[in-house]
Amino acid sequence: MRDTFVRTLIDIAKENKNIELVTGDLGFGVLKPYWEQLPDQFTNAGIAEQNMTTLAAGMALSGKTVFTYSIGNFPTLRCLEQIRNDCAYHNADVKIVCVGGGFVYGSLGMSHHATEDIAVLRALPDVVVMAPGDLVEAEEATKAIANYKGTCYLRLGRGGEKRIHERIDNFEIGKAIKVSDGERIAIFSTGAIFEEVQGAYEILCEHGYKPEVYTFPTVKPIDKEVIKKCSENFDLIVTCEEHNVVGGFGSAVAEVMAELKNKKAYLLRIGLEDVYAVEVGNQKYLRNKYGMSSDIIAQKVMKELETL
Repeated sequence: MRDTFVRTLIDIAKENKNIELVTGDLGFGVLKPYWEQLPDQFTNAGIAEQNMTTLAAGMALSGKTVFTYSIGNFPTLRCLEQIRNDCAYHNADVKIVCVGGGFVYGSLGMSHHATEDIAVLRALPDVVVMAPGDLVEAEEATKAIANYKGTCYLRLGRGGEKRIHERIDNFEIGKAIKVSDGERIAIFSTGAIFEEVQGAYEILCEHGYKPEVYTFPTVKPIDKEVIKKCSENFDLIVTCEEHNVVGGFGSAVAEVMAELKNKKAYLLRIGLEDVYAVEVGNQKYLRNKYGMSSDIIAQKVMKELETL
């Protein structure tokens, strides 16, 4: 996803000289094509994410559209006050980009895990929160937030994500995308965890179930219409996220469902169960350890269906 983001941003920035990219002293192997082609639209703010964010806010309020870039929690939680006070409060054109959502940097320990970022950023008024599930969604999301007036958060995987879509027609911020039709079960996914959702879908199909699957590249604003329709027509809605279940994508869906008068569906939220991931290992290992692998997702869904 990060390579797709950089390629897309280069194309946008060549057309729009008001686009700026600011990095927190990392990503140079990935960002090299950008700063080689657009050196006057690139700044290294150093390992000073608070300063990076305030700098970006000042540039934005001077007419620029600024992308800040770092890994894991660094461009979000480390500089939350600056995002809130300097960017979001002023509706500044700052686009916060995290590469490595969830357990991407799992081997570096919990300080590098991004597992509370969606919850925290979506709590800020007027901040758009996006977590694309594949390269096509990442490209479309980058274009969309570049054209959006205001503060946005773009949560990316690291790379190697499987393709969901050949193309997306009429991509919109705030709209979910149907991946497959189904019955009785609807699975909602956000971010790069979709590869586990796809595996779970295949297991469930082998056991005689056929879930309807949606990917939600936008967590805020959430697609209320899809949630409402599925709540009225399915027995079970399952949300999957590589993030804490408290306050994240599943909570966003739950908030919508709680206010529906005619819902039929029960909600099952799958994600990190309100703990810090103290284990050290790669992304695949940690997904399995904390209950987000395709096998475990399928098992949880089938167990839940037995009680309905």
